[in-house]
Amino acid sequence: MGRYHPFPGRRRSRRTTVPAVAALLLAALCAGTDPARPAAACARENFDPATVQKLDVAITKIMKEAGVPGVNIGLWMPGRGVYEKSFGIADKQTGTPMKSDLYTRIGSVTKTFTVTGVLQLVDRGEVRLDDPISRYVSGVPGGGAVTLRQLADMRSGLFDYTTDEAWLAGMRADPHRSYTPRQLLDVAFSHPANFKPGAKWQYSNTNTVLLGLLVEKVSGQGLGDYLRDHVFTPLKLRGTSLPGDSAMPDPHAHGYTDFTPKGAVADATNWNPSWAWAAGGVISDLNDMHNWAPALADGRLLTRKTQAERLRTLPIGNVPGASYGLGILDFNGWLGHNGELPGYETIAAQLPAEKATLVVFVNSDMDHHGKNLSGLIGNAVTSIVTPDHLWPAPVAAPPK
Repeated sequence: MGRYHPFPGRRRSRRTTVPAVAALLLAALCAGTDPARPAAACARENFDPATVQKLDVAITKIMKEAGVPGVNIGLWMPGRGVYEKSFGIADKQTGTPMKSDLYTRIGSVTKTFTVTGVLQLVDRGEVRLDDPISRYVSGVPGGGAVTLRQLADMRSGLFDYTTDEAWLAGMRADPHRSYTPRQLLDVAFSHPANFKPGAKWQYSNTNTVLLGLLVEKVSGQGLGDYLRDHVFTPLKLRGTSLPGDSAMPDPHAHGYTDFTPKGAVADATNWNPSWAWAAGGVISDLNDMHNWAPALADGRLLTRKTQAERLRTLPIGNVPGASYGLGILDFNGWLGHNGELPGYETIAAQLPAEKATLVVFVNSDMDHHGKNLSGLIGNAVTSIVTPDHLWPAPVAAPPK
């Protein structure tokens, strides 16, 4: 949820493993072998042929109609099959095809990691969900009445800095500018709160930036280091990081956007994501999101009590079948989050009812008739494989 979210990236090498080599060889052998599917590399597909064909047709249709450069998708359903494919291109300049091992920016899926960090501090007795944020972070207007719980479940009422028109114009004009968390909060706090804490739900990146500062204050670590030590490493998410600069590690998918002063299409791959930080700065890949989505949904890094707090979701009001918990969405039974920032869109979710995992990466954020691309694909895929548990169809967004 939410429009744009940021990510910094640090270049680093990736160790080549035997499974990785096998996957690359398989992709190379499969790419282009089917004239009806020239844009897709057939990675793993052991669903029944009819379902595979329906999925192929649905995804390629959306890509063609919406002008989507590339898609990485993984659908894992025990007892039914695996559908893991790459479609289209990762780089318009070179024509390099999308591949399943490419790094990507995951936008607001980052919130699931940041809030997990907060909940770990709850489990250790270092903070409480109903503590006021003013106990840990100074300078928050009305912070004595805004709790950690309200920040995590998007009910604080605090203004979202990413909706400030002057700030957005500055972002369009200079997407390489670096921001500190305090500078982002200054933008937010230059506006009055939208409503009293707890009155209703409203998405705000300001909430998660504050929670990132809380994690740093209480843990004594930078947020990226904390997440590495306490979330990424315990789950062996070796391709996931919250870097401190704007470079993307190799190999990566280029991201394309029209979030520019005159709406021209630009390559946003190395735009500075510091403006999103704790709300959207993580980089990851398909394999790690495949592992993270079920870990998020089952709470394996938390106590059962704290995980139950996370999953106590409340309706968000404007999307049928949607509710929001502590840094987590429930879309008709799918638990996870979506993310979007210039050049990239992501879905990472688990359906506990069927132990199914869905991950969607799109290397563009250019809406189709006002509807976001990952949502179109998520809705199309779930309409085919889990019609009783739909990822909601995206609604048209207001003009940018």
